[in-house]
Amino acid sequence: MSELFDEVDEEVRREQLKKLWDKYSLYFIALMVLVVAAVGGWRGYQYLEAKKAAEAGATFEKAVELSEQGKHAEAETAFADLAAKAPSGYRTLARLRAAAEASARDPKAAAKMYDDIAADSGVGSEWRDLAKIGAAGLLVDSASYADIQQRLETSAEPRSTFRHSARELLALSAWRNNDMTAARKWVDAIAEDGESPPGLRSRAEALQALLPPVAKS
Repeated sequence: MSELFDEVDEEVRREQLKKLWDKYSLYFIALMVLVVAAVGGWRGYQYLEAKKAAEAGATFEKAVELSEQGKHAEAETAFADLAAKAPSGYRTLARLRAAAEASARDPKAAAKMYDDIAADSGVGSEWRDLAKIGAAGLLVDSASYADIQQRLETSAEPRSTFRHSARELLALSAWRNNDMTAARKWVDAIAEDGESPPGLRSRAEALQALLPPVAKS
């Protein structure tokens, strides 16, 4: 009797499964089609992105070659074109290189290009800091200390990635603008930072030697 009941139960389960399949099979098949399409679409997207990145990398290398050959105008055009079309990973780097190439042609225009990067909230904070350094480096001989200070003071903070370059530019700008107190402040900051590179430390010591002695009270 138990075997008979087992056969009846199995037949009932089979009939129930058949009814469920008849009722929901189209939904199941549609779901599977959507899953396959989604996976295929994602794989296609990954392929296209990898292809774009590879093409951008090759274009970037060619632009670098133009720069190394002294063809700065052509390199600037290539970097600018890449900045407009490249995937995000290359876009900011290409913008920075385009500004660097423009500096030989028109320092003020290049500084504006750096400023645009520094003001772009869509760019990472370290890239923005690097752009600030680039602009200040081009303007340090002509801008006021207040201008350079406004640009770089946050970049000179203890944990900033580019604090060493920022402090050197601030010290140089202060010295050029006859603000010896500020110049000494940044020279001291370089000397007191145990991570200041040796070359930077040597240049700071040379600048310190040009500063008037501190008046004794």
